[in-house]
Amino acid sequence: MTYTPKSDFLATVMSRGFMADCTDLEGLDQRFRNGVVTGYIGFDLTATSLHIGNLVQIMLLRWMQKTGHRPITLMGGGTTKVGDPSGKDEMRKIISVDQINSNANGIRKVFANYINYGDGPTESPLVNNADWLDKLGYIDFLRDIGKHFTINRLLAFESVKSRLDREQPLSFIEFNYMLLQAYDYLELNRRYDCVLQMGGSDQWGNIVSGADLIRRVDAKDAFGLTTPLVTRADGKKMGKSADGAVWLNEEKMPGYEFWQWWRNVPDADVGKFLKMFTELPVDECDRMGALGGAEINEAKVRLANEVTTLCRGAEAAANAEATAREVFEKGGVGDDLPTLELSEADLSEGVSAAQLFVRAGLVKSGKEAKRLIAENGAKVDDAPITDPGQMFDATALTSPIKLSAGKKRHALVKRGG
Repeated sequence: MTYTPKSDFLATVMSRGFMADCTDLEGLDQRFRNGVVTGYIGFDLTATSLHIGNLVQIMLLRWMQKTGHRPITLMGGGTTKVGDPSGKDEMRKIISVDQINSNANGIRKVFANYINYGDGPTESPLVNNADWLDKLGYIDFLRDIGKHFTINRLLAFESVKSRLDREQPLSFIEFNYMLLQAYDYLELNRRYDCVLQMGGSDQWGNIVSGADLIRRVDAKDAFGLTTPLVTRADGKKMGKSADGAVWLNEEKMPGYEFWQWWRNVPDADVGKFLKMFTELPVDECDRMGALGGAEINEAKVRLANEVTTLCRGAEAAANAEATAREVFEKGGVGDDLPTLELSEADLSEGVSAAQLFVRAGLVKSGKEAKRLIAENGAKVDDAPITDPGQMFDATALTSPIKLSAGKKRHALVKRGG
């Protein structure tokens, strides 16, 4: 895009790498300069926590609020009952209403660390689309909203087209998702004067449809903005680790593991991630991203501390860094390491080395543990393990022991209470 925005919000998000597409950049920029803008991002409630792939969207909402505007975190209590087909090869599993509500409570914990909630002009209201979607009359919805959509256009959506091109089934319930998301935007526009929907680049078709629906039904201007797909320099999808998603909630991923993921990102990602996931000045992010040698490692520590402080709090960041320095620099056992507690029954019978690594979460299976041991990648208190059948009992656990899988992944094993 050649246009240079003058509003604080758009200038910030463009300089920090958040912008992929916008329906009308100049018009939206003028809207931001004219007064407080209300914008939203929807989050479906498919798990008890979001993962770091969602941080792009969360940071967008945070920057909206920090630049004097009103963000809405829309909880998808209604749309989660349907399931977003975007980026999926098969239909999402239908989950119960009780589980959806439980997931909403877990997800709100993270939002509260990034966004101020309340009724003020720039505070975020608590909104759940179940409030209106659960009350929709199907026939009325088809007559009032469905008439504005053509099958031809829906089939052209990337989320639909890609599924059909791969000859994978797309259920009728998923096909309705695009209409419901567009209706969400219309409803938020009417209730909160919301004029901007944001989301990932895979949501472009849904976002444009919502803005178009507002123009057709209520003759109002509405805007859409999408963010690029964020991948790591090593080609891995943002938000994934060797063992799956990198979760934002403490209950799903301990603070040390969360901090360590950021500490271990590829060198080439440091500058980009500092700009997107911290509030450090852009020039400082670029400077640190250009460092090499030992200096880039200190920049990674800064990245891990800044992100963990925002997401988990300053104490969690300090504890994680202290544990990392104890483990990596001093060869010690850090108090904040992921911990496996063995019961007295376990200790009386003994647990094999292979099973210790499985139960501590450092490998997924006994087969993987045996391979790790055979490749000399498994250590106990920094000493190599050569026998996967070596037993650990009460005598071996008179004090906590440290397990290491390779150079970067560690866990603590101790006696239970």
